[in-house]
Amino acid sequence: MTRKSGIVEPSAEDQKIIMLARATKARVAAPEGAAVRDETGRSYAAAAVALPSLRLSALRLAVAMAASSGATRLEAAAVVSDTGELDPADVAVVRDLGPTAVVYHAGPDGAVRRALTP
Repeated sequence: MTRKSGIVEPSAEDQKIIMLARATKARVAAPEGAAVRDETGRSYAAAAVALPSLRLSALRLAVAMAASSGATRLEAAAVVSDTGELDPADVAVVRDLGPTAVVYHAGPDGAVRRALTP
């Protein structure tokens, strides 16, 4: 991540997870998509789940997928959504595995709205 004229410019690797989150959101017409990258460079993508007995945000599910696959550290996370804000509880889940991970929030067009750093 670099800053250019006050605008956050994701690295090439970070841009990949933003695009993956965007594609996941679009593929299932979900309100949000998310992707995370672990310490080995593996990526995990998820869309929000809204079942009668289970509700998970896309970011929480992506982190859960990484953890259940053996990831021990997250390097970055991205959420693509229609809404203007990230849920602080979602960011807290990322911090469980990625205390230094940047969390990008982008709009449906992939433009980064915000980058949260620890």
